[in-house]
Formats: sequence, C-alpha cells, structure tokens
Amino acid sequence: MPIKAPKGTRDILPEDIYQWNFVEEKFANLCKRFGYKEIRIPVFEHTELFQRGVGDTTDIVQKEMYTFLDKGGRSISLRPEGTAGVVRSFIEHGMSSLPQPVKLFYQITAYRYENVQKGRYREFNQFGAELLGASDPAADVEIITLLALFFQDLGIKNLELNLNSIGCPKCRGEYNKKLRAYLESKIEGMCDTCKDRFHRNPLRILDCKEETCKSIVKDAPALLDNICDECRDHFKKVTDKLNAIGIIYNIDKGIVRGLDYYTKTVFEFVSRNIGSQGTVCGGGRYDGLVEECGGPPTPGIGFALGVERLLLEMQNQGIEIPKPEAPDIYIGAIGEKAELVSERLAWQLRQHNITCIKDIMGRSVKAQMKYADKIGANYVLILGDDEIETNKAKLKDMRTGDTKDITLDTLIDRLIKNKA
Repeated sequence: MPIKAPKGTRDILPEDIYQWNFVEEKFANLCKRFGYKEIRIPVFEHTELFQRGVGDTTDIVQKEMYTFLDKGGRSISLRPEGTAGVVRSFIEHGMSSLPQPVKLFYQITAYRYENVQKGRYREFNQFGAELLGASDPAADVEIITLLALFFQDLGIKNLELNLNSIGCPKCRGEYNKKLRAYLESKIEGMCDTCKDRFHRNPLRILDCKEETCKSIVKDAPALLDNICDECRDHFKKVTDKLNAIGIIYNIDKGIVRGLDYYTKTVFEFVSRNIGSQGTVCGGGRYDGLVEECGGPPTPGIGFALGVERLLLEMQNQGIEIPKPEAPDIYIGAIGEKAELVSERLAWQLRQHNITCIKDIMGRSVKAQMKYADKIGANYVLILGDDEIETNKAKLKDMRTGDTKDITLDTLIDRLIKNKA
C-alpha cells in the first residue's frame, strides 16, 4: 500500500509555492511598514497554555486539539492558533519591559482536528499580528487598517468588515445572567456541549455550530446592547476613527469569536463572493490574556488570517499572482574540457546573482536544448571543444530565437546588462 499524507494535510508543490511566497512576502513587508517585528514560536506547547488562554469551554480545546503525553508524561498540544504562544513568549522573555507597545507578527502552521473541506485542513497556515501594551482604541483601528491595506495591496474586493463589542468581564458577568434566564427554558433542546456551557460559560453557546442551537439563540439578548459605559465608549471611539479614515464596516451583534480570551472589540472580514468560504480572517482585543497566562496586566489586540482561505479567495476573484522568473541561462557541455569550463562559468554566474542551470545528466546536445526549452531558460549556451579552444560560443535567446557570437569572458557582463 502506498504511503499517503495524513487526512487533512497536503503538500505544497514547487509549481504552487510561488503563490505562497508572494503573499508571505507581501504580508511581512506590510507588517514591517506598520512597525511590527517577526516572531517564531514552537509548534507545540504545554496543554495548560491553551486551556487557560484559548479557554477550556471552546470547541478548539474540547474537540479539536492534538494533545498527547510526551516521554516525560507531560501533556503537550500542537498549537491550534498563534496568539497564546506569542503571549507565552511575551511573558517568558520579559517583553513587558520593552518600549510599549510591543508589535509582533508571525507566519505559522497550526493544527486542529476538524472536518476537512475546501479551504479547511487539519494542518493549516496562518498569518497573524499581535499588538501588546496599548489599551487605546487607536490600537484596534491600527490592527483593522493593517488588514484592510493588506487586502487592498493584494487586489481583493467584496470583503465586508463586521464589528462587534463583547464587553469586559464585568459587563459580561451581568449579560451572562440575562442569557441564562433566556436559555433556561430552552436548554434541554440544545446539544450536550451547550448544556455543559450553560453552567460554565453561556457566552460560548452563541458560537455553537449546531443548527438546533443556532435557531434557539438567534433571538437571545444581544451582548452589544448590554455592555458597560466604558466598553460602549471604547467601541464608539473605534467606529469614529474608522469613519474618519473612510473604512466601511457593519455592526454585527452576533460575532463573539470562538476563543475565550476576547474582550471588547471583535471583528471579521467576510467575503461576499460566490463560491467563497465566508470568513477570511478575524480577530479582536484580549485585555486579560497576558494576566491569565501569568504575566503582568497588559492589554492586547490581534488577528489571525488563514492562508489557504486567502489564496482560495484570490483564486475565486481571478487575481493573478506573478509567476517566478525563468532561469537566466542554461549551460550545456559536450566533452570533459567543456564540462570543466561550464562548471566554472556556472559558479561565476551564480556568484553574480544570475540564475544558471547546467547539465548534470550527461544528455546529448539535442536533449539539452529540449530540456532548456522545457524549463523556460531565457538563454542557452552549449560548450564543446571548439568553443573552449576559441573562447567563443553562440548564445541563443530562447524568447526570440536569435543567436549571437560572444566571447566567454563577456558572458557575465552581458547577462547582468540584460537583467538590468
């Protein structure tokens, strides 16, 4: 039986990787434009980090995490998202002593055991950014505008920004009482997970994906209508700033996000294009997360963006990603002397940042020319005994078919000039 990749994983092949490189470079450059620095975090963490940070009543922790005991008997989990790991690193390395705010971005793989479908995998890729240390609504707006500009740079259209506020622990405590009162007579008709959440964290019920539960909660009191004055003022300042910039948004009282650490502002960018997967990315404020994970009180806000869904959205919108440049030159050789010279030339060309492919298969001249055509080389140079003796060769432009006589000593300068 042939070995296959595990369900929910896939290979990103050489013919596709240029698309990933393109969006990765765009994202990194944009983050740096906003003053964010890259961070790289481990693939796995102690399970407790996600239980405390993500929330032990979330679907992610209850149903989707890859958790195992290591050889020391410690419970370890593959990261299901990036924020908790970044916060752990922020605490562990004393980043609260750095000039505030601390701005970090990352490009990671993450892991969740869930149903596999188009654009959704068990091993998936995320872009993310975290802004730690700023409680001002301007931080919320910076994160949102970073994303808006990223989508603009990529040429993505028809994305809607949906906003909500889920308040702070104080006003959520009061809201939970109202929500329990609304659900009390209906809870028996809900799924077992929601029955458990009713007592432990009723807000999570609003995020349930079961159709029966969704129909029951659609008329529940809205959290946005029950937030405290401070949270309401914060949310108004966020929307006022977005209005000033000209960022269009919708107020969606149903957004609660799927992670327990969110407070106040939460948001999603949702595609309205036919054939798209809905939510492209989401994020929000998490002012209590650093403290919950053992650090000093530190406000924070961030987002996560699924790269698979991003590329799928670009594909659905017909956005062309530039393909990589073809090799500058292919050098073939016939005979031992020519082979040695071709090695030297290839070495020198590559040192000058010229993409050079040379024959390493011992092909015939005809086969080498055919191969050079297949890989799309811009120029071809074939060396034999005559070329070595005269120090001259024919350089063929594969794009036009033209052939020019050159001296081997001028090859590097000629190709550098052609690339300019």
